[in-house]
Amino acid sequence: MTASLRERGIQAVLLDIEGTTTPIAFVYEVLFPFARKALRSYLRDHLDAPDLREPLRQLHEDWTHDLEHGAPPPPWPDAPPDQRVDSVAAYVEWLMDRDRKASGLKALQGLIWADGYHDGILHGDVFQDVPAAFARWSAAGIRLAIFSSGSVLAQQMLFRTSTSGDLTRWITAYFDTSVGPKASADSYRRIATALRCPPEQILFVSDTATELTAARAAGCPVLMCRRPGNRDVPQADFETIDDFGDVR
Repeated sequence: MTASLRERGIQAVLLDIEGTTTPIAFVYEVLFPFARKALRSYLRDHLDAPDLREPLRQLHEDWTHDLEHGAPPPPWPDAPPDQRVDSVAAYVEWLMDRDRKASGLKALQGLIWADGYHDGILHGDVFQDVPAAFARWSAAGIRLAIFSSGSVLAQQMLFRTSTSGDLTRWITAYFDTSVGPKASADSYRRIATALRCPPEQILFVSDTATELTAARAAGCPVLMCRRPGNRDVPQADFETIDDFGDVR
């Protein structure tokens, strides 16, 4: 990408997290194990907390859908608190084993991670080039937004507690799968509406071909990000970068 973003008419940069701003290893070797280990104790301590009501409602809705569509999940007895904790935890573990992107699961994980970030046990991890790129784009008047399957809370905590400092001062908007699946073009159209910016002026950067295909179908210019530790992807018709410094 030899021309500057402004010269190409770009007004906003929309970024994926896993494998784009943040190493995949941090997600799979730090965040996911932390959430799994803390799951049952968190549920016991917060089962009736207001913040947990909506994630539990979403999880039960997903459980009902799985039950009715031939993917039998673990039982979910609506019974005494101890049994409720066990049933919710068993279903959440079942979803995590399948790496599902269910909204209820992601919201619950975000709450658990928020405790870890707040207690100083977790610190967000980003690639070395990320802080300078955020500052550079902001100085150029380019808005910066995040689109991840992780909850908005989880996104904010990751960037706020980054080992490179608080990066949230450069981020103007966060989107999770409440706007729709990352592999759906409609999700990117909704994001464009929320940003009040035409899709053709929003550059989307991700390491995942299905997401890039969907964003491009919505009218967004796209870049595929190749990072150390990322999964091998088939040769695809995408311009690629290895470092945010490549995005002028």
